[in-house]
Amino acid sequence: MGKPNVGKSTLLNTITGQKIAIVTSRPQTTRNRIMGVKNAANGQIVLFDTPGIHSPLHTLGRFILKTSMDTVSEVELIYLVVNPSMPDDGDISVMDMLKGTKKVIFLIINKTDMLKDKPALLTIIDAYRKFIDFAEIIPVSAKTGSGVDELVQETLCYLPEGPKYYPDEVVTDVFERFMASECIREKLMDYTHDEIPHSIAVDIVRWEEKKSGLVSISANIFVEKPTQKGIIIGKNGRTLKAVGTKARKEIEDVVGARVYLDLFIKVKKNWRKDVSALEELGFK
Repeated sequence: MGKPNVGKSTLLNTITGQKIAIVTSRPQTTRNRIMGVKNAANGQIVLFDTPGIHSPLHTLGRFILKTSMDTVSEVELIYLVVNPSMPDDGDISVMDMLKGTKKVIFLIINKTDMLKDKPALLTIIDAYRKFIDFAEIIPVSAKTGSGVDELVQETLCYLPEGPKYYPDEVVTDVFERFMASECIREKLMDYTHDEIPHSIAVDIVRWEEKKSGLVSISANIFVEKPTQKGIIIGKNGRTLKAVGTKARKEIEDVVGARVYLDLFIKVKKNWRKDVSALEELGFK
């Protein structure tokens, strides 16, 4: 858990060794809870990457916040992921939400590869200790992998004994369709930058596996305003073509087959505030 853009999804991908969650430089990229499985010689960890916690501005935002908070009651241990800096209002807000829980909480100080003044880390740790009695405080870099092995082993020390929930070959419970839609959304966010990233939703409307082995996919890209449609298409269709090419290559890695990808852009006015529209897009 943590505020947006602290590297939770990158950490999940690094721990599992697979790209399960999409990663962009934009905050609030993750909208759904995403599960990953880490198998070690002495145990198995089931991890949940939750959306960044922030003050909701619309119905989608309230759904995202509820998804994060509901997860707290279902787990044995919580990673509070933060940037390598003094706690700000966003971090304090998350800690306030966690104060009532009796769960084991680790403080994970991420992005330590960006910290030039290493002694400053002790000051940051002291600042966080004033809010919560953390079971462990572990500095990591999800980007380089530094500290991640230690995090895995410390986690296994705190988890209770239990059954092995998933076989070794399972790394996530996310369906291929969802991963494909997330691949498309990730590329759209990369190409549209600050213009419209959070106004985008992707819905896979057709998934057909041909006898030849080709997977034919059609996806609708929803935006909130007609002007946003033009931004996604780009001059002479260049942006949409680039998004489709990059997404297709990544989806092929996910499904292990050749992919034909069709993308269509549709305007669904104020879909983030519309409960029925959100339900149609899979937000329950």
